Amino acid sequence: MKNVAILVPETAVIEAIADPNYMFKAVNQFLLASGRPVLFDVKTVGLTNDVKLDNSLFTVHTDKLIDEVKQTDLVIIPALSGDLSKAIEMNKDFIPWIINQYKNGAEIASLCIGSFLLASTGLLDGKKCSSHWNSANEFRAMFPNVELVDGAIITEEQGIYSSGGANSYWSLLLYLVEKYTDRDTAILASKFFAVDIDRDSQAAFMMFQGQKDHNDVEILKAQHFIEDNIQEKITVYELANLTALGRRSLERRFKKATNNSIVEYIQRVKIEAAKRSFESSRKNITEVMYDVGYTDTKAFRDVFKKVTGLTPIEYRNKYNKQNSIA
Repeated sequence: MKNVAILVPETAVIEAIADPNYMFKAVNQFLLASGRPVLFDVKTVGLTNDVKLDNSLFTVHTDKLIDEVKQTDLVIIPALSGDLSKAIEMNKDFIPWIINQYKNGAEIASLCIGSFLLASTGLLDGKKCSSHWNSANEFRAMFPNVELVDGAIITEEQGIYSSGGANSYWSLLLYLVEKYTDRDTAILASKFFAVDIDRDSQAAFMMFQGQKDHNDVEILKAQHFIEDNIQEKITVYELANLTALGRRSLERRFKKATNNSIVEYIQRVKIEAAKRSFESSRKNITEVMYDVGYTDTKAFRDVFKKVTGLTPIEYRNKYNKQNSIA
């Protein structure tokens, strides 16, 4: 039997509590139907017996309080909402309990921006983590000792798991089901819940929002210049002249401020513009390519796929049904 503790923090996203609860209990039914014993004993665990969520729209009646759970096998930390610093403070009493469970052999899995509560334990220091792409800049600022993996759906390191944004946590739940049962059961669960199995990237869903929450005026100037001139082939030398900085100083400060090299930033700005064009216009691949400053079809395709995980044609067909024919 695997004991699963699904935490119910204040400001949690209700779906990120209900969905893993449903998943593991459904897998129990699949196992029974195949003549095998149930595997998961699932409990919701809170700091109080009743936790109000979503401005009191929902109330979760927890099965256990944390001091009643001395040991478990798997801890699920659901996604949080609202001001994440405040959410961590409101739920700080979970932190020593999570640490203790991990030290006693439990595995820990965070769903979406439940990663913020997990990272607050210090257990992720020096380790890889995934989270919602939209919270990446805030996560890096709050937890500089954690290696946030952009675009990852799942990370696993030393019994600690994390998932990407929003519905990406279904991929982690399926991953855990396969780990604890077998491939066939995970496939059955993926079909039952209509979830793609083995999806390994959230890149196609990411919207690049250049990191501007810093105080480096020269780097902000360079960022705005890049974003205002997506059709141009901008060089590092040109940006160095614009900002009156030496090339090495510019590159070092740019990386520190934005967490991207200058070349990476230029590529991501151009590809973000291309994505928006594919989603909303009837332009063909070549037209969009020229609009964002590329003249080499292969180079554009390679960079686009590196950033989004899809080719330009695949992306356009996925997000613009009016243009579904290449």
